[in-house]
Amino acid sequence: MSKWDGKSKGTVLGYRIFVFLIQKIGIRSAYGLLYFVASYYFLFLKKSNRAIFYYFNERLKYSRFKSRKMVFRSYYTFGQTIIDKISISAGMRNKFTYEFDGIDVLKKLLAEKKGGVLISAHVGNFEIAEHFLGDINIDFSINLVTTDLEHSAIKNYLESLAQKPSVKFIIIKDDLSHIFEINAALTNNELVCFTGDRYFEGTKSLSEKMLGQEAHFPAGPFLIASRLKVPVVFVYVMKEPNLHYHLYAREATVKHRDEKGLLKEYVQSVESILQKYPLQWFNYFDFWNQLKK
Repeated sequence: MSKWDGKSKGTVLGYRIFVFLIQKIGIRSAYGLLYFVASYYFLFLKKSNRAIFYYFNERLKYSRFKSRKMVFRSYYTFGQTIIDKISISAGMRNKFTYEFDGIDVLKKLLAEKKGGVLISAHVGNFEIAEHFLGDINIDFSINLVTTDLEHSAIKNYLESLAQKPSVKFIIIKDDLSHIFEINAALTNNELVCFTGDRYFEGTKSLSEKMLGQEAHFPAGPFLIASRLKVPVVFVYVMKEPNLHYHLYAREATVKHRDEKGLLKEYVQSVESILQKYPLQWFNYFDFWNQLKK
């Protein structure tokens, strides 16, 4: 796809097969099946292959040979994060270990009782953050601001697996009623989380150089975060070897009504994460709008 359409690929049957393997044989058995799934994506998804190849080859400056290998490894790593999310949601949290880098930032944010805005990206596996944060006795509630374009059958199936979902969803609506929901959540000292690295063509966007090339970002998260006078934190949950995860939290410097400054700082933050975890960039579309149709 040349532009992100808000939808993820996959079928309920595919997810059911992986869940069966996870529950009956183990998480690593499901990882084994991923080689076949990643191979299918690598061989047949030409548009997403070109997009992620461009990222490795043109933006990270890897050789063409290395970039091709990294395309396959990227699909495989993405599949692992999905398996991990399913496993943790289904009650296998004790199979994983984790560490925090910047947890005091989140504790300070909640202590101020103003609520807070978290801005993440489509890197790593942020959706599992709630399961790890709950282990350190932080009293919090996360509201994820999202579109409602995910395949409903898959979403319903995954929600049926979760033992105790605590993330609430704020759906972006044309009538802007989601703005009132965001304000209500912040008033209740809750966390509101955006992803700042995907936008729909035709919606308001901001531009900034990322990895040396101009790209478009959704304006909403940065406009809202720069106007509400609440703490803003960049957060990422990154996969490490051996069922281990590393949560990063970095407080942003926010000047009132300076959405461009906040975006620039965000981009620098994402770039620093990608330097450590180049395989965990999961935007499989023409992010920089550089590929010929």
